[in-house]
Amino acid sequence: MSLWTTAAPCALLLAGVATPAFAQTSAPDPTTLDTVIVTATRNPEEPVVVADARGRLSRTPGAVAVVSAESYADRYAPNLADMLRDAPGVYAQKKWGGDVRLSIRGSGIGNSSHNRGTLLAQDGVPFNEADGFGDFQLIDPLTARYTEVWKGGNALRFGGSLLGGAINLVTPTGHTAGSDYSLRLDGGAWGTLRGHAEIAGVRGDWDGFAAVTGLTTDGWRDHSSGQEQHGSLNIGRRFGQDREVRLLVSGGYIHQDIPGSLTLSQALNDPRQANAGNAALNYQRDMASVRTTLQTRWRLSDSTVFEGALYGTWKDLDHPIFQVIDQQSRNHGAFGRFDWEGQVAGVRADAFYGLWYRQGDLDAKQWVNLAGSHGALTARSFQNATGLDVFAEGRLFVTDSLALVAGGTWGRAGRDYRSVATPGGGFSLTADRSFDWFAPRLGLLWESEAGAQVFANVTRSVEPPNFSALSPTVGGFQPLVPQEAVTVEAGARGRRGPFTWDLTAYRAELEHELLNFIVQPGIPAATFNAGPTLHQGIEAGLDWRIAPALRLRQTYTLSDFFFEGDTAYGDNDLPVVPPHLYRAELRYDHPTGWFIAPSVEWSVSDSWVDYA
Repeated sequence: MSLWTTAAPCALLLAGVATPAFAQTSAPDPTTLDTVIVTATRNPEEPVVVADARGRLSRTPGAVAVVSAESYADRYAPNLADMLRDAPGVYAQKKWGGDVRLSIRGSGIGNSSHNRGTLLAQDGVPFNEADGFGDFQLIDPLTARYTEVWKGGNALRFGGSLLGGAINLVTPTGHTAGSDYSLRLDGGAWGTLRGHAEIAGVRGDWDGFAAVTGLTTDGWRDHSSGQEQHGSLNIGRRFGQDREVRLLVSGGYIHQDIPGSLTLSQALNDPRQANAGNAALNYQRDMASVRTTLQTRWRLSDSTVFEGALYGTWKDLDHPIFQVIDQQSRNHGAFGRFDWEGQVAGVRADAFYGLWYRQGDLDAKQWVNLAGSHGALTARSFQNATGLDVFAEGRLFVTDSLALVAGGTWGRAGRDYRSVATPGGGFSLTADRSFDWFAPRLGLLWESEAGAQVFANVTRSVEPPNFSALSPTVGGFQPLVPQEAVTVEAGARGRRGPFTWDLTAYRAELEHELLNFIVQPGIPAATFNAGPTLHQGIEAGLDWRIAPALRLRQTYTLSDFFFEGDTAYGDNDLPVVPPHLYRAELRYDHPTGWFIAPSVEWSVSDSWVDYA
C-alpha cells in the first residue's frame, strides 16, 4: 500500500474532529526510490530481424533452423557448406569451388554432384530448374541476411513435398541490412582473394540494398582454380504497415576448373593431384545467370496477409566434361500465399494456403570435347518442365499451449522432351511424362510458458524424377516412378539459462528411392528406383554460454540409412552420409574485438562408398 492511499483516509478522519486552524501545514517530503538498473547480454548472432524469423519458423511442428549472417561474418564462408556447418541434420560437404554435396535426411544421396531432393531458393525463388535439378555455385553467402532451413515435410510453406525440405536465403533490405556501408576483403593460401562491397539505406517510403562480390582462387588441388562474380539489388517501397512491393535483381558468373575424383591409393599418396582424364580434357564449369523477381507483402485485413511473387531466371552453361555440355535455360513462375489468424468455433487458430507454378525451358547441345573446346556437335535436345503445387496448413489451439496441425499439398509435374539427330550422332525422339500426387501432413505443437517447445508430425513426401534421371534414349524415357516416403518425427527445442537446445528424431520409410550407379568412369551416373529403404536418425544441437565471452557450440547427427530386403542389395547400408557426425566449436571473444575459435569435426565411424 502506498503512502498516499494510507494518508488520505486518516486526514479525512482528523479533519472531522479537529478544531479549525488557519495556519498552513507543510506537505510531506516526497519519497525517493532507489535506482534499479536492468542489464542483459545481447546475442550478437540474433539481431531483431533474425529473432523475428526464428519466431516465425518456431510455429512449425517440426525441425527448422535459422542461420544468421552474423554467425559466419567473421570467418571465410564462400559456399553453402560453410554457411550451414552448424545446422543439425544438414550434411553439406565442400568439394571444390562453390560445389557442395548436400543431403538432408538422405535426400539426393545418390548424386555425386548437383542438387536433388532439396529446394534451394533465395527469397522464395528457386535456384533449382523447374524439374528440380539444381546447382550450388550461384549462391553468394554474403548477400543473405539470414538463411531458413526447413527439413523434410516442414517445408510445406513453400508448397513442395521433398524428402530434404527447403533451404531459403533471405536478401537484406534497406531496413534489415547490418550496416549502411560495408567493405570486406578476405585473403588466404592458394591464391585465395575475395572482395565484397555493399550499400543500404532508407529514404521516406523507399529503401534499397546493393552488393557486389568477386572471388578468385588457385585451389588446393591441381586443376581446381576458380573465379566468381556476384551482384545483387533489392529496391522496395512501403505503402503503410505491412504493405510493400519489392524488385530484386541478381546475377552471377562462375568459372571453375574441376579436378575430379581419385582412387583411394591416389588420395592417400598424392591428394593434390587432379584426375588425369579431367586434366587432359580440361574439365570445367562456366556459368552465367540473371534472376529477376517482383514481390509483395500486403496486409488485406487485420487477420490476413498476402505474400506473392512473379519471377524469371536465365542461365547459360558451358561445361566441358566427357563431352562439352552447352545449355541455355529459362525459368519463370509465380507463387502466392495467404497467412490468416483468427478463431474457429471460438478457438484460436491460424493457417496458410497458396500455390506455386513454375515452367522451365532448356535448350541442350553436346559437343566433342577437344581439351575444353567445342568439337563436332553430337546431340541436341529441347526440354520443358512444368510444376504446380497447391498447399495449405492450419493450426487449431485446443488449449493455450497445445495446437493440432493438419495440412497437405497436391502437386503435378510435367516433362516434355524432344531431341533431333545430328551429323555427329544423336537420335530423334519425342517423349513426355506427367506425375500427380497428394502429400498430407498431421502434427502436434506444445509450448511451455517459458517458450520451450515439443513437436511431432507425420508427413508424406514425393519426388518426381528430373530429366537427368529420366535419361532419354532412342527407346524413350527410363521407366522411373516418383520416390515416395512417409516420415515420422518428434523433437524439442528451447532455451534455459545458458543453454539452447534443438533435438529431433525421425524415421522415413521410402518406396522407389531414386539412387544412382556408375555406368562408366567419367559418364554421369544412371538412376534407378530402389526397393524399400529406411532412413532414420537424430539431429541434435546444443549451445552452452559458459561465460559472457565464452561459448561452446555442438551438433551431432546420427544417420542410419539402409535397404530393406532389396533383391540386389539385401539389407545393406546406403553409402555416402556418415552414420555419426559430431562437430564442436569453443569460441572466446575478447572485449577488444579479437577472438579464438578452435573447432573439431569428427566422423565417428567409417562411411560406405557403394551399395555392396
